Amino acid sequence: MLLAAALLAVPAAGAGDAKLKKPALALRSSPRFAFSPVRVLFVAELSGGDDVEEYYCPELEWDWDDGSKSVQEPDCEPFVAGQTKIERRFSAAHDYQRAANYTVKVSLKRLGKMFVNQTVRLTVRPGVGDPTFESDN
Repeated sequence: MLLAAALLAVPAAGAGDAKLKKPALALRSSPRFAFSPVRVLFVAELSGGDDVEEYYCPELEWDWDDGSKSVQEPDCEPFVAGQTKIERRFSAAHDYQRAANYTVKVSLKRLGKMFVNQTVRLTVRPGVGDPTFESDN
């Protein structure tokens, strides 16, 4: 009887170890089509999934596809499982001076390693003052 009680007290392997789901990353720009010069707002958003530590306090690297990049480094409190909520929305603005089709990429990194990225297409047409427009005339 004592042995049976002891066996019941030991949890089965994997019991209570619910597999956490990772959030999905989406990236959008506003506007997606514009005339140069233009300032574009980009929003990266994590949706669904659980508040997993891997996604907590990431470093963000923005590749603007115009030869420049930006990095946003985090400064966060330590992660506490079950209590800490991950940030799910990140934004940045970038100025485009020249007409082109751009593929902007955001990468989320932790400890220097990229763990998720996403891209969005942006079309910039020549506007007044764009060197691309002036060279076409």
